[in-house]
Amino acid sequence: MTRNRPAAILAFVIAAAAALTVGAALVFQHGFGYVPCMLCLWQRWPYYVGAPLALAAGLLGLAGATGAMRLLLAATALLFLGGAALGGYHAGVEWGFWPGPASCAGANAAPTSASDLLKQMSGARLVPCDRAAWRLLGLSLAGYNALIAAGLAALALYALRRPTTS
Repeated sequence: MTRNRPAAILAFVIAAAAALTVGAALVFQHGFGYVPCMLCLWQRWPYYVGAPLALAAGLLGLAGATGAMRLLLAATALLFLGGAALGGYHAGVEWGFWPGPASCAGANAAPTSASDLLKQMSGARLVPCDRAAWRLLGLSLAGYNALIAAGLAALALYALRRPTTS
């Protein structure tokens, strides 16, 4: 067992948590009909990129490639810090603390035909960026995203601080 194993395990935890988080967002979209706004879609990118990065970091750590593992963990931490900032920005838009982008009013979900429009109207809930589609304990999905992304960044930074050997 190498001393990289604790950091590698943390990297696997980050990858799994990131995959579960973006999976939950996709369930809200495809399972419950919540059409994401443009900011919501942007907030998914750190998870789409971060989960494979963290997975690769874990595999490299188990293989003994300490330097490569640490580099990927650092990139993962920066990626999720950016995701946390974007989630915080979006939550602030929802609370009316600052305006959102002008393009963020559900335009990404525009129908391409009359039948698509009817399908959207019957099943989907269109929500612009400045209105939370769903809240639990006062936090919207954007707020939870900010917390989760910050937690994943903190976990990646913690994994970086774990003692490792080559």
